[in-house]
Amino acid sequence: MLTKEENERLTRVGPGTPGGALLRRYWHPVAVAQELTDEQPTKFVRVLGEDLVLFKDKSGRVGLIADHCAHRGASLLYGRVEERGIACAYHGWLYDTGGACLECPAEPVGSMFHLTVKLAAYPVRKFVGFYWAYLGPPPAPELPPYDILVRKDGRRRITVYPQLDCNWFAAAENAVDSTHLQILHQDGPLSRRRPVNTTRGFIDDIESSEYYLTSYGIMKKRTYKDGTIDEHPMIFPTHLRTRGSLWLRTPIDDTHTLQWTLGFEARTDGNLVDEEEPTVRYLDPLKDPPGGEHPFARFNFYAPWGQILAQDIVMWETQGPISNRPGERLATSDKGIVMLRELMFAEIAKVNQGLDPMGVIRDPDHPMIDTKLEQSITMTYPTGIVAETQEATSQG
Repeated sequence: MLTKEENERLTRVGPGTPGGALLRRYWHPVAVAQELTDEQPTKFVRVLGEDLVLFKDKSGRVGLIADHCAHRGASLLYGRVEERGIACAYHGWLYDTGGACLECPAEPVGSMFHLTVKLAAYPVRKFVGFYWAYLGPPPAPELPPYDILVRKDGRRRITVYPQLDCNWFAAAENAVDSTHLQILHQDGPLSRRRPVNTTRGFIDDIESSEYYLTSYGIMKKRTYKDGTIDEHPMIFPTHLRTRGSLWLRTPIDDTHTLQWTLGFEARTDGNLVDEEEPTVRYLDPLKDPPGGEHPFARFNFYAPWGQILAQDIVMWETQGPISNRPGERLATSDKGIVMLRELMFAEIAKVNQGLDPMGVIRDPDHPMIDTKLEQSITMTYPTGIVAETQEATSQG
Protein backbone atom coordinates (compact mmCIF):
# COMPACT_ATOMS: atom_id res chain seq x y z
CA MET A 1 0.00 0.00 0.00
CA LEU A 2 1.27 3.44 -0.90
CA THR A 3 0.57 6.80 0.65
CA LYS A 4 -1.26 9.44 -1.37
CA GLU A 5 1.99 11.34 -1.80
CA GLU A 6 3.86 8.25 -3.00
CA ASN A 7 1.11 7.46 -5.50
CA GLU A 8 1.37 10.98 -6.89
CA ARG A 9 5.14 10.64 -7.27
CA LEU A 10 4.59 7.59 -9.46
CA THR A 11 1.70 8.88 -11.53
CA ARG A 12 2.06 12.63 -12.11
CA VAL A 13 3.79 13.32 -15.43
CA GLY A 14 3.72 17.10 -15.93
CA PRO A 15 6.72 19.45 -15.93
CA GLY A 16 8.29 19.79 -12.50
CA THR A 17 6.91 16.53 -11.08
CA PRO A 18 9.25 13.74 -9.92
CA GLY A 19 7.69 11.14 -12.21
CA GLY A 20 7.60 13.59 -15.09
CA ALA A 21 11.30 14.35 -14.65
CA LEU A 22 12.09 10.63 -14.86
CA LEU A 23 9.94 10.04 -17.94
CA ARG A 24 11.55 13.01 -19.70
CA ARG A 25 14.90 11.18 -19.72
CA TYR A 26 13.59 8.76 -22.37
CA TRP A 27 12.52 8.91 -26.01
CA HIS A 28 8.75 8.43 -26.45
CA PRO A 29 6.75 7.66 -29.59
CA VAL A 30 4.33 10.51 -30.17
CA ALA A 31 2.77 9.72 -33.57
CA VAL A 32 2.73 7.22 -36.40
CA ALA A 33 5.00 8.63 -39.08
CA GLN A 34 2.49 8.23 -41.91
CA GLU A 35 0.08 10.57 -40.08
CA LEU A 36 2.26 13.52 -41.12
CA THR A 37 1.95 14.14 -44.87
CA ASP A 38 2.38 16.93 -47.39
CA GLU A 39 -1.41 17.28 -47.43
CA GLN A 40 -1.69 17.16 -43.61
CA PRO A 41 1.64 18.54 -42.38
CA THR A 42 0.58 19.34 -38.79
CA LYS A 43 -0.64 17.18 -35.92
CA PHE A 44 -1.56 18.17 -32.36
CA VAL A 45 0.02 15.97 -29.72
CA ARG A 46 -0.27 16.17 -25.95
CA VAL A 47 2.67 14.45 -24.29
CA LEU A 48 3.62 14.41 -20.59
CA GLY A 49 1.08 17.13 -19.94
CA GLU A 50 2.43 19.50 -22.61
CA ASP A 51 0.42 20.77 -25.60
CA LEU A 52 2.59 20.49 -28.70
CA VAL A 53 2.33 20.55 -32.47
CA LEU A 54 4.22 18.13 -34.68
CA PHE A 55 4.84 19.53 -38.15
CA LYS A 56 6.81 18.95 -41.33
CA ASP A 57 7.94 22.04 -43.21
CA LYS A 58 8.25 22.24 -46.99
CA SER A 59 11.96 21.51 -46.76
CA GLY A 60 11.13 18.13 -45.20
CA ARG A 61 12.27 18.98 -41.68
CA VAL A 62 10.09 17.75 -38.81
CA GLY A 63 9.66 19.70 -35.60
CA LEU A 64 7.83 19.39 -32.30
CA ILE A 65 7.17 22.76 -30.67
CA ALA A 66 4.73 24.34 -28.23
CA ASP A 67 1.26 24.46 -29.76
CA HIS A 68 0.43 28.00 -28.68
CA CYS A 69 1.98 30.91 -30.53
CA ALA A 70 4.01 33.19 -28.25
CA HIS A 71 2.17 36.24 -29.60
CA ARG A 72 -1.48 35.76 -28.62
CA GLY A 73 -1.69 32.04 -27.86
CA ALA A 74 -3.43 30.81 -31.03
CA SER A 75 -2.86 27.16 -31.92
CA LEU A 76 -0.10 26.42 -34.41
CA LEU A 77 -1.98 23.28 -35.44
CA TYR A 78 -3.63 25.59 -37.97
CA GLY A 79 -0.39 27.25 -38.97
CA ARG A 80 0.81 27.34 -42.56
CA VAL A 81 3.99 25.37 -43.23
CA GLU A 82 6.66 27.04 -45.35
CA GLU A 83 10.20 26.18 -46.41
CA ARG A 84 11.64 27.69 -43.24
CA GLY A 85 9.08 26.43 -40.71
CA ILE A 86 5.49 27.03 -39.63
CA ALA A 87 3.72 30.41 -39.63
CA CYS A 88 0.92 31.14 -37.18
CA ALA A 89 -2.29 31.66 -39.14
CA TYR A 90 -3.28 34.62 -36.93
CA HIS A 91 -0.45 37.13 -37.51
CA GLY A 92 2.18 35.17 -39.44
CA TRP A 93 4.81 34.73 -36.76
CA LEU A 94 7.15 32.15 -38.28
CA TYR A 95 8.91 29.45 -36.22
CA ASP A 96 11.53 26.94 -37.25
CA THR A 97 11.76 23.33 -36.01
CA GLY A 98 13.92 24.52 -33.12
CA GLY A 99 11.21 26.90 -31.88
CA ALA A 100 13.08 30.07 -32.88
CA CYS A 101 10.94 32.87 -34.24
CA LEU A 102 12.24 33.88 -37.68
CA GLU A 103 9.83 36.64 -38.57
CA CYS A 104 7.08 38.88 -37.15
CA PRO A 105 5.56 40.33 -40.35
CA ALA A 106 3.60 43.21 -38.78
CA GLU A 107 6.64 44.68 -36.98
CA PRO A 108 8.49 47.69 -38.50
CA VAL A 109 11.06 47.09 -41.20
CA GLY A 110 14.40 46.31 -39.62
CA SER A 111 12.90 45.26 -36.29
CA MET A 112 14.86 42.59 -34.45
CA PHE A 113 11.97 41.82 -32.10
CA HIS A 114 11.64 38.28 -33.45
CA LEU A 115 15.08 37.47 -32.02
CA THR A 116 13.60 37.77 -28.51
CA VAL A 117 10.89 35.17 -29.18
CA LYS A 118 11.35 31.41 -28.81
CA LEU A 119 8.95 28.53 -28.19
CA ALA A 120 9.68 25.30 -26.37
CA ALA A 121 10.94 22.76 -28.91
CA TYR A 122 12.00 19.13 -28.62
CA PRO A 123 14.15 16.79 -30.74
CA VAL A 124 12.22 14.43 -33.04
CA ARG A 125 13.43 11.29 -34.79
CA LYS A 126 11.68 9.03 -37.26
CA PHE A 127 12.30 5.38 -36.38
CA VAL A 128 10.49 2.10 -37.24
CA GLY A 129 7.38 3.89 -38.47
CA PHE A 130 7.01 6.35 -35.56
CA TYR A 131 8.06 9.85 -34.71
CA TRP A 132 9.84 9.72 -31.35
CA ALA A 133 10.41 12.77 -29.16
CA TYR A 134 12.74 13.58 -26.29
CA LEU A 135 11.38 16.14 -23.81
CA GLY A 136 14.25 16.08 -21.32
CA PRO A 137 17.37 18.17 -20.73
CA PRO A 138 20.17 18.10 -23.33
CA PRO A 139 22.03 16.25 -24.56
CA ALA A 140 19.46 13.76 -25.82
CA PRO A 141 20.40 10.09 -25.38
CA GLU A 142 20.38 7.52 -28.15
CA LEU A 143 17.31 5.53 -29.09
CA PRO A 144 17.87 2.14 -27.40
CA PRO A 145 18.71 -0.61 -29.93
CA TYR A 146 16.32 -3.28 -28.64
CA ASP A 147 16.33 -6.37 -30.82
CA ILE A 148 12.69 -6.00 -31.84
CA LEU A 149 13.43 -2.47 -33.09
CA VAL A 150 16.68 -3.03 -35.00
CA ARG A 151 16.69 -6.60 -36.29
CA LYS A 152 16.87 -6.66 -40.10
CA ASP A 153 15.54 -10.19 -40.63
CA GLY A 154 11.85 -9.44 -40.34
CA ARG A 155 8.89 -7.25 -41.15
CA ARG A 156 7.07 -4.97 -38.74
CA ARG A 157 3.54 -3.71 -38.46
CA ILE A 158 1.95 -1.08 -36.26
CA THR A 159 -1.42 -1.38 -34.56
CA VAL A 160 -2.94 1.83 -33.20
CA TYR A 161 -5.17 1.26 -30.18
CA PRO A 162 -7.83 3.61 -28.85
CA GLN A 163 -6.61 6.13 -26.30
CA LEU A 164 -6.40 4.76 -22.76
CA ASP A 165 -8.51 6.89 -20.44
CA CYS A 166 -6.37 6.20 -17.39
CA ASN A 167 -2.94 6.92 -15.98
CA TRP A 168 -0.01 5.22 -17.71
CA PHE A 169 1.20 3.44 -14.57
CA ALA A 170 -1.84 1.13 -14.42
CA ALA A 171 -0.72 -0.40 -17.71
CA ALA A 172 2.92 -0.47 -16.59
CA GLU A 173 2.03 -2.42 -13.46
CA ASN A 174 0.04 -4.89 -15.55
CA ALA A 175 3.28 -5.69 -17.36
CA VAL A 176 4.74 -7.17 -14.15
CA ASP A 177 1.58 -8.95 -13.01
CA SER A 178 2.16 -12.52 -14.13
CA THR A 179 -0.78 -14.25 -12.43
CA HIS A 180 -3.60 -12.39 -14.17
CA LEU A 181 -2.90 -14.17 -17.49
CA GLN A 182 -4.30 -17.50 -16.31
CA ILE A 183 -7.37 -15.95 -14.68
CA LEU A 184 -8.39 -12.83 -16.59
CA HIS A 185 -7.70 -14.39 -20.00
CA GLN A 186 -9.02 -17.89 -19.29
CA ASP A 187 -11.85 -17.73 -21.85
CA GLY A 188 -10.22 -16.34 -24.96
CA PRO A 189 -11.75 -17.36 -28.28
CA LEU A 190 -8.46 -18.98 -29.34
CA SER A 191 -8.04 -21.03 -26.14
CA ARG A 192 -7.88 -24.77 -26.66
CA ARG A 193 -9.98 -25.58 -23.58
CA ARG A 194 -12.03 -23.96 -20.84
CA PRO A 195 -11.19 -24.17 -17.13
CA VAL A 196 -13.27 -26.29 -14.78
CA ASN A 197 -13.33 -23.54 -12.18
CA THR A 198 -13.60 -19.92 -13.34
CA THR A 199 -12.30 -18.61 -10.01
CA ARG A 200 -8.98 -20.41 -10.43
CA GLY A 201 -8.87 -20.33 -14.22
CA PHE A 202 -5.58 -21.93 -15.27
CA ILE A 203 -3.55 -20.65 -12.32
CA ASP A 204 -2.76 -24.23 -11.27
CA ASP A 205 -0.74 -24.69 -14.47
CA ILE A 206 1.92 -22.40 -12.96
CA GLU A 207 4.81 -23.84 -10.98
CA SER A 208 6.41 -20.49 -10.16
CA SER A 209 6.57 -16.82 -11.17
CA GLU A 210 9.83 -14.93 -10.75
CA TYR A 211 11.10 -11.45 -11.55
CA TYR A 212 14.65 -10.20 -11.92
CA LEU A 213 16.29 -6.94 -12.94
CA THR A 214 18.08 -6.48 -16.24
CA SER A 215 20.01 -3.46 -17.50
CA TYR A 216 16.84 -2.15 -19.14
CA GLY A 217 13.93 -3.26 -16.95
CA ILE A 218 12.29 -6.23 -15.26
CA MET A 219 12.33 -9.72 -16.75
CA LYS A 220 9.33 -11.91 -15.96
CA LYS A 221 9.98 -15.63 -15.74
CA ARG A 222 6.96 -17.89 -15.58
CA THR A 223 7.59 -21.64 -15.19
CA TYR A 224 4.77 -24.05 -15.97
CA LYS A 225 4.30 -27.44 -14.37
CA ASP A 226 5.01 -29.15 -17.70
CA GLY A 227 8.48 -27.53 -17.73
CA THR A 228 7.73 -24.72 -20.20
CA ILE A 229 9.51 -21.47 -19.35
CA ASP A 230 8.21 -18.12 -20.56
CA GLU A 231 10.47 -15.08 -20.17
CA HIS A 232 9.68 -11.65 -21.55
CA PRO A 233 10.57 -8.18 -20.24
CA MET A 234 8.91 -5.05 -19.05
CA ILE A 235 11.17 -2.43 -20.65
CA PHE A 236 11.49 0.40 -18.15
CA PRO A 237 9.69 2.66 -17.75
CA THR A 238 6.79 2.41 -20.22
CA HIS A 239 7.09 -0.53 -22.65
CA LEU A 240 6.41 -4.25 -22.64
CA ARG A 241 7.91 -6.80 -25.01
CA THR A 242 5.59 -9.78 -25.46
CA ARG A 243 5.47 -12.58 -28.01
CA GLY A 244 6.61 -10.95 -31.24
CA SER A 245 5.35 -7.50 -30.24
CA LEU A 246 6.49 -4.38 -28.44
CA TRP A 247 3.77 -2.54 -26.54
CA LEU A 248 4.53 1.17 -26.70
CA ARG A 249 2.80 3.56 -24.33
CA THR A 250 3.26 7.30 -24.02
CA PRO A 251 1.62 9.28 -21.20
CA ILE A 252 -0.56 12.04 -22.61
CA ASP A 253 -1.17 13.56 -19.20
CA ASP A 254 -2.02 12.27 -15.72
CA THR A 255 -5.21 10.50 -16.82
CA HIS A 256 -4.76 9.56 -20.49
CA THR A 257 -2.26 7.41 -22.39
CA LEU A 258 -1.35 6.70 -26.02
CA GLN A 259 -0.91 3.03 -26.94
CA TRP A 260 0.44 1.18 -29.97
CA THR A 261 1.96 -2.19 -30.72
CA LEU A 262 4.90 -2.80 -33.03
CA GLY A 263 4.64 -6.38 -34.24
CA PHE A 264 7.66 -8.24 -35.58
CA GLU A 265 7.54 -11.24 -37.92
CA ALA A 266 10.86 -12.89 -38.70
CA ARG A 267 11.58 -13.72 -42.34
CA THR A 268 12.24 -17.34 -43.21
CA ASP A 269 13.96 -16.76 -46.57
CA GLY A 270 17.13 -15.33 -45.06
CA ASN A 271 16.76 -11.95 -46.77
CA LEU A 272 17.42 -8.79 -44.80
CA VAL A 273 15.19 -5.73 -44.65
CA ASP A 274 17.31 -2.59 -45.08
CA GLU A 275 14.46 -0.09 -44.92
CA GLU A 276 10.78 -0.50 -44.29
CA GLU A 277 7.64 1.49 -43.71
CA PRO A 278 5.51 -0.72 -41.45
CA THR A 279 1.89 -1.28 -42.35
CA VAL A 280 -0.51 0.46 -39.97
CA ARG A 281 -3.88 -0.69 -38.64
CA TYR A 282 -6.25 1.50 -36.60
CA LEU A 283 -8.62 -0.25 -34.20
CA ASP A 284 -12.18 0.75 -33.45
CA PRO A 285 -13.17 2.03 -29.98
CA LEU A 286 -13.54 -0.53 -27.22
CA LYS A 287 -16.36 1.21 -25.39
CA ASP A 288 -19.57 3.14 -25.87
CA PRO A 289 -19.34 6.10 -25.80
CA PRO A 290 -15.71 6.03 -27.01
CA GLY A 291 -14.52 8.77 -24.65
CA GLY A 292 -16.62 7.74 -21.68
CA GLU A 293 -15.38 6.55 -18.31
CA HIS A 294 -16.51 3.76 -16.02
CA PRO A 295 -19.31 3.34 -14.97
CA PHE A 296 -20.89 5.58 -17.61
CA ALA A 297 -19.24 3.82 -20.55
CA ARG A 298 -19.95 0.20 -21.43
CA PHE A 299 -16.85 -1.78 -22.41
CA ASN A 300 -16.75 -4.61 -24.93
CA PHE A 301 -15.04 -7.22 -22.77
CA TYR A 302 -14.62 -9.49 -25.81
CA ALA A 303 -13.68 -6.97 -28.50
CA PRO A 304 -13.17 -8.86 -31.77
CA TRP A 305 -10.08 -6.83 -32.69
CA GLY A 306 -8.06 -8.04 -29.73
CA GLN A 307 -10.04 -9.86 -27.08
CA ILE A 308 -7.12 -10.45 -24.77
CA LEU A 309 -5.93 -6.86 -24.54
CA ALA A 310 -9.55 -5.66 -24.39
CA GLN A 311 -9.88 -7.42 -21.04
CA ASP A 312 -6.69 -5.77 -19.77
CA ILE A 313 -7.93 -2.32 -20.76
CA VAL A 314 -11.21 -2.87 -18.91
CA MET A 315 -9.23 -3.77 -15.77
CA TRP A 316 -7.02 -0.69 -16.06
CA GLU A 317 -9.70 1.89 -16.77
CA THR A 318 -12.19 0.62 -14.20
CA GLN A 319 -9.58 1.28 -11.48
CA GLY A 320 -10.27 4.95 -12.15
CA PRO A 321 -8.34 7.71 -13.95
CA ILE A 322 -5.58 7.25 -11.35
CA SER A 323 -5.59 3.99 -9.40
CA ASN A 324 -6.35 4.26 -5.68
CA ARG A 325 -3.15 2.61 -4.47
CA PRO A 326 -3.50 3.92 -0.90
CA GLY A 327 -6.68 1.82 -0.63
CA GLU A 328 -5.37 -1.44 -2.12
CA ARG A 329 -4.43 -4.75 -0.46
CA LEU A 330 -1.36 -6.33 -2.04
CA ALA A 331 -0.61 -10.05 -1.60
CA THR A 332 2.42 -12.31 -2.02
CA SER A 333 1.65 -12.78 -5.73
CA ASP A 334 2.18 -9.03 -6.28
CA LYS A 335 5.96 -9.17 -5.91
CA GLY A 336 6.41 -7.88 -9.47
CA ILE A 337 4.26 -4.85 -8.66
CA VAL A 338 6.32 -4.14 -5.55
CA MET A 339 9.57 -4.50 -7.53
CA LEU A 340 8.42 -2.03 -10.18
CA ARG A 341 7.35 0.57 -7.62
CA GLU A 342 10.64 0.29 -5.75
CA LEU A 343 12.49 0.60 -9.05
CA MET A 344 10.51 3.73 -9.95
CA PHE A 345 11.36 5.40 -6.65
CA ALA A 346 15.04 4.44 -7.01
CA GLU A 347 15.26 5.80 -10.57
CA ILE A 348 13.46 9.01 -9.62
CA ALA A 349 16.11 9.47 -6.91
CA LYS A 350 18.89 8.97 -9.47
CA VAL A 351 17.42 11.67 -11.69
CA ASN A 352 17.24 14.01 -8.69
CA GLN A 353 20.98 13.41 -8.24
CA GLY A 354 21.68 14.35 -11.87
CA LEU A 355 22.33 10.76 -12.97
CA ASP A 356 20.97 8.87 -15.96
CA PRO A 357 18.22 6.41 -15.01
CA MET A 358 18.03 2.77 -16.05
CA GLY A 359 18.14 2.02 -19.76
CA VAL A 360 19.37 5.41 -20.99
CA ILE A 361 21.89 4.82 -23.79
CA ARG A 362 24.61 7.36 -24.59
CA ASP A 363 26.82 5.27 -26.89
CA PRO A 364 25.75 5.67 -30.56
CA ASP A 365 27.52 2.39 -31.32
CA HIS A 366 25.84 0.42 -28.55
CA PRO A 367 25.29 -3.19 -29.65
CA MET A 368 21.80 -4.62 -30.09
CA ILE A 369 20.05 -5.28 -26.77
CA ASP A 370 18.79 -8.86 -26.42
CA THR A 371 15.28 -8.96 -24.89
CA LYS A 372 14.94 -12.74 -25.48
CA LEU A 373 12.78 -12.04 -28.52
CA GLU A 374 13.77 -15.25 -30.29
CA GLN A 375 12.75 -17.37 -27.30
CA SER A 376 9.36 -15.67 -27.14
CA ILE A 377 8.71 -16.09 -30.86
CA THR A 378 9.49 -19.80 -30.90
CA MET A 379 8.00 -20.94 -27.58
CA THR A 380 4.79 -23.00 -27.43
CA TYR A 381 2.35 -22.32 -24.63
CA PRO A 382 1.02 -25.26 -22.61
CA THR A 383 -2.46 -26.56 -23.27
CA GLY A 384 -5.00 -24.29 -21.65
CA ILE A 385 -3.04 -21.09 -22.00
CA VAL A 386 -4.62 -18.49 -24.23
CA ALA A 387 -3.44 -18.95 -27.81
CA GLU A 388 -1.73 -15.78 -28.91
CA THR A 389 -1.55 -14.05 -32.26
CA GLN A 390 -0.09 -10.76 -33.44
CA GLU A 391 -3.58 -9.21 -33.30
CA ALA A 392 -4.52 -10.53 -29.87
CA THR A 393 -1.39 -10.64 -27.80
CA SER A 394 -1.60 -11.15 -24.06
CA GLN A 395 -0.49 -8.44 -21.70
CA GLY A 396 0.64 -11.17 -19.34
